[in-house]
Amino acid sequence: MWAVPPRSYFEQARPELVAQLPQRLGRLLDVGCGAGGVGRVLRERVDFLAGIELDAEAAATARSVYDEVVTGRAESVVAELAGPFDTILAYDLLEHLVEPADLLRRLRDVASDDALLHVSVPNARHWSLVRDLVVRGTFGYTEWGHRDRTHLRWFTRADLVELLEAGGWRVERTQHAPLTPAGRVAARLTGGRSVEFLVYQWSALSRNASAASPSPVGGGDRAAAEAPR
Repeated sequence: MWAVPPRSYFEQARPELVAQLPQRLGRLLDVGCGAGGVGRVLRERVDFLAGIELDAEAAATARSVYDEVVTGRAESVVAELAGPFDTILAYDLLEHLVEPADLLRRLRDVASDDALLHVSVPNARHWSLVRDLVVRGTFGYTEWGHRDRTHLRWFTRADLVELLEAGGWRVERTQHAPLTPAGRVAARLTGGRSVEFLVYQWSALSRNASAASPSPVGGGDRAAAEAPR
C-alpha cells in the first residue's frame, strides 16, 4: 500500500516557480492546485483565480482562496470551467497523467489566444537516477518527491519541449533552479552539457499558438537554449 502524502505536500507555495511569472497574470487557472499554496501567493496578481484538484480535502481548503475550484481529474473536468484564462499553471502534474498531451490540448480550449502556460516536471536525466539504474539496478521509487510512485511519465528537457509543442503550445524558454557552486563549476567546465544531469526539475513557459508558429526552443537548439546558472 502506498503512503498518503503529508498535508504539506498539497500546501507548497512553489516560490522558485512563481518567481518566473510576469507580474500581472489576468485570469489564472491552477491545474493541480492542491490546498491553494500557489494561489495564496498570487492572489493579488490575478483578476480571477480558478483551480482544479483531485484530492477533495485539499480542494476544500483551496476554496478559501480561489474564486472557483473544481474537484476531479483535470482531463475530465477542465471543460466545466468558464474561460478564457490568460495564465495556466500545471506544476508537477503532467508526470501523473496517462496521456498528458490530451490535457494540454484540452487546456487550449479554455485558454485565451495568447495565454501563458507554465509547467514543471521532474528531470529524468538527473545523475542520481542514472546512478541507481546503472550501479544499483533499481529505479528507486519513493513515496513522494523526484521518484514518486505515482509518476506515470518521465521527461528530459527535450521530452518536455516536444510534449508541449505536440499539445499546441509554443515554448518560449525552459528553466531550472540555480545550480550549487559545484554544479556551476561543472557546467563551466563542460560548456553547459552537465546541467541536464544536475537539476532535479525542469520548468517551461509556453504560449498558446497555432501549429505554424515555430518554437524558439525547438529543433536542434534544445540543449543550447538553457544557459547554466
